[in-house]
Amino acid sequence: MLAAQGAEDPHGGRMLLAGDFGKAPATRYCSENGDQRKNIKEKSDINIAALVGNEPVCEGTDNGDLPSYVAEFIEKEVGNDLKSLKKLDKLIEQMTESKMQLEEQVLTVSSEIPKRIQSALKNAEESKQFLNHFLEQESHLFSSINSHLLTAQPWIEDLGAMINQIEEIERHLAYLKWISQIEELSDNIQQYLMTNNVLEAASTLVSMAELDIRLQESSCTHLLGFMRATVKFWHKILKDKLTRQEVYPYFMPEWYLAQVLMWIGNHTQFLDEKIQPILDKVGSSVNARLEFSRGLMMLVLEKLAADIPCLLYDDSLFCHLVDEVLLFERELHSVHGYPSTFANCMHILSEETCFQRWLTVERKFALQKMDSMLSSEAAWISQYKDITDVDEMKVPDCAETFMTLLLVITDRYKNLPAASRKLQFLELQKDLVDDFRIRLTQVMKEETRASLGFRYCAILNAVNYISTVLADWADNVFFLQLQQAALEVFAENNTLSKLQLGQLASMESSVFDDMINLLERLKHDMLTRQVDHVFREVKDAAKLYKKERWLSLPSQSEQAVMSLSSSACPLLLTLRDRLLQLEQQLCFSLFKIFWQMLVEKLDIYIYQEIILANHFNEGGAAQLHFDMTRNLFPLFSHYCKRPENYFKHVKEACIVLNLNTGSALLLRDVLQSTSGQPPATAALNEVGIYKLAQQDVEILLNLRTNWPNTGK
Repeated sequence: MLAAQGAEDPHGGRMLLAGDFGKAPATRYCSENGDQRKNIKEKSDINIAALVGNEPVCEGTDNGDLPSYVAEFIEKEVGNDLKSLKKLDKLIEQMTESKMQLEEQVLTVSSEIPKRIQSALKNAEESKQFLNHFLEQESHLFSSINSHLLTAQPWIEDLGAMINQIEEIERHLAYLKWISQIEELSDNIQQYLMTNNVLEAASTLVSMAELDIRLQESSCTHLLGFMRATVKFWHKILKDKLTRQEVYPYFMPEWYLAQVLMWIGNHTQFLDEKIQPILDKVGSSVNARLEFSRGLMMLVLEKLAADIPCLLYDDSLFCHLVDEVLLFERELHSVHGYPSTFANCMHILSEETCFQRWLTVERKFALQKMDSMLSSEAAWISQYKDITDVDEMKVPDCAETFMTLLLVITDRYKNLPAASRKLQFLELQKDLVDDFRIRLTQVMKEETRASLGFRYCAILNAVNYISTVLADWADNVFFLQLQQAALEVFAENNTLSKLQLGQLASMESSVFDDMINLLERLKHDMLTRQVDHVFREVKDAAKLYKKERWLSLPSQSEQAVMSLSSSACPLLLTLRDRLLQLEQQLCFSLFKIFWQMLVEKLDIYIYQEIILANHFNEGGAAQLHFDMTRNLFPLFSHYCKRPENYFKHVKEACIVLNLNTGSALLLRDVLQSTSGQPPATAALNEVGIYKLAQQDVEILLNLRTNWPNTGK
């Protein structure tokens, strides 16, 4: 029965017997080529695999053992039990399904592989075309470059020759510059020696020696030789000059003063303990230590009298001499108790020739210092800007440095024995103040277009600081003494009127009044310019507010909540921003003057241009009162307790416009019946009117439109 049952051939439809497994029908496939036969064989293997289902085929099984394997498989699945034949349908169905799945897989693989191969071939062809294109471009570019190089070769040769020439000229030029620099230094040394300025000559020789060191690595042997010979030449001359002690006095305005102080200090104990008891024993009133000091002082005066003429025309050395003498005098009086009534070095400095030279040198160095401080990058910045407690006056660095300069000058001349000499120094200080004021004015004019800017405000702070300090100095005892001395001199020379002499004598004026008045005038002009600038901005911002329809605004009872007029916002914002800006940039005293000046103009402007130029119904009057009292006035509450007192015209106008109808009628009747009489003033005061005149109040009453209809 098993032989009778066969597997269905998928190509022919007939059933194959077990003995036919693995054989291909000759009549059906005889015309097929080798590839087709291969495919048929592969499909046959697939069919066989399908017959065995999912059972694994041993790796060692070849095509010759396949029939026996299939027979074993059927024997295993069916065996000798005839009842097992019922499984054939199910087994055939499973094998058919497996076969179809395997065929689909084969078809899928066989369809994808050619596509991939075709895509790879296409990509390879495209790559080949790109490569050929790039090779063509490379060949063309190579030809172009060769052609360009051949064309540019003459230019390259010419340019190389020109570059070589330029480099050669630059080397020659550098060589000549070195020679010029050496000759310039040599000429400077010669000039210094002609004016006996050995110190500067020696300093210039040091610079020349430094150049010599820098040239050591150069291959220019002739230049090196010239440099070395020049250094040796001037070195010998300076050495000979110093050997002859031509500059001995210049270095001795410092050694002998220090030596005298050392002698006094070293002998103090000996004089007090050994010599003074002997003098006291014989009843002498002589102070041994002071007499010893006075004797040494006479030597110092003699030496100074000989040295000063040699130093008069060298500003640096003469200034150094004065500094050393002043330090010597200070230590002599403060440490060693030398009396100011004894002869001292200040008498030498007070001699006419020396004193005039001293004044000249002080003026020269002070002006140089002023130039330096005003040209500094930090000239207008306060060095205490980050320390609020210290920086109340917001003083720029240049102003503080200038006043320190004046203070140092005061310390230098305050111990002069003659009041007339002190007054000459005082005049020098006043001249310097005036010069500094002029410089500040010049810088201020450059900043006029930015009158609210940082630099303009810094200049204003500087002017205010100098004026304040001078006013403080006017009450200083030293300057009061100078004022008394000046009074005596002016009285002798008849250079002042009796009124001016009386003011000086009564201390109503001071020695700095002229300078203070000029500075105060400059301060006022600068503040006025700032106030005018802000006031113009405020007026521009108030244009819409001026055109508000005050005559037709709803009454307060018709509004749930009163709010600021929208047209007033630009005005108030502009005012607020400028106040904050200037509060940060101006010192407290200046800002106070500024906002008070601004408020004064603003009060008149609102009163005349807004209030008197309009008519007001009940709602308009209430809105004006709300805008002023709840918004404008509070802007200034940070600067004073009752800002409304600075807006007297506006405040009182709001009072008149917002009087209830009965009070307004009564006030109008009183004003009309008692014009100019005390009862009218009392009536005005009763409702809070103190600034406005009676006529102004009558005008304001006529601006009200909410009068009752009386039939008149």
